[in-house]
Formats: sequence, C-alpha cells, structure tokens
Amino acid sequence: MADISGTWLGTYWQEGVPTRFEATLIQSSNSLTGRILDDNHLGEADLTGEVIGRGVIFIKRYLTKSRHTIQYTGTLSEDEDYIQGEWSIKRQESGSWEARRSGDALVADFRAILAKQLAIKN
Repeated sequence: MADISGTWLGTYWQEGVPTRFEATLIQSSNSLTGRILDDNHLGEADLTGEVIGRGVIFIKRYLTKSRHTIQYTGTLSEDEDYIQGEWSIKRQESGSWEARRSGDALVADFRAILAKQLAIKN
C-alpha cells in the first residue's frame, strides 16, 4: 500500500492562476488527515480523506471564515513522489493540481547517490 505521509509542495490552478501550497499529510491505513498552507489570503486549511491504491481523495476546509469546502482527487505516481489531479468546489469551479514530496526527501536521495558514487571511486 502506498504511504503518502510527509510534507508535500504543490500548486493548484484557479482560472489559470497558480497558487503554491505546502501540505503535511498523515496517513493511517487508508485514512488521510493533515494541514495545507496556501500562499494566498485564505491561508491554512485542514484536510481529511483516504488513499486507495494509488488514488488520493480529500476534502480541504479553510480555518478562515470561508465556508467553501474543496474536494481534491488525484493519482500517486508509481515512485510515490508525485500526485496529480483535479479539485472542485460544488461543481461551480474546478481546476488541476499537483504536488511533489518536500525537498527533505530529495536531499536524502542526493546524499545516498553521492555516497554510492564515493564508494564506487574508492
């Protein structure tokens, strides 16, 4: 089973305008919870959802006075480092979104590659 727990950096597009976000996801079995911080005036939101196979679905609820809930659906890549999908607000508005695991994992991967290269040279 895929595990998407961790920090993700992403972008969603609304009317062609990109908004960056950072998400902290916590997965327990198929259940998904977490927080998202959008780089706009709406700010922080809670999320609840589930992961089934490589499918991801969650509802985002802003902590501000915004009454809107946003449904996100997406597909996790086979290497489990990228999610791509669609978001929608009550069929009124929709757009695409994508996210990649945070740079922390990328730094660890880079260090592992360097260690292998050094081992080969020695």
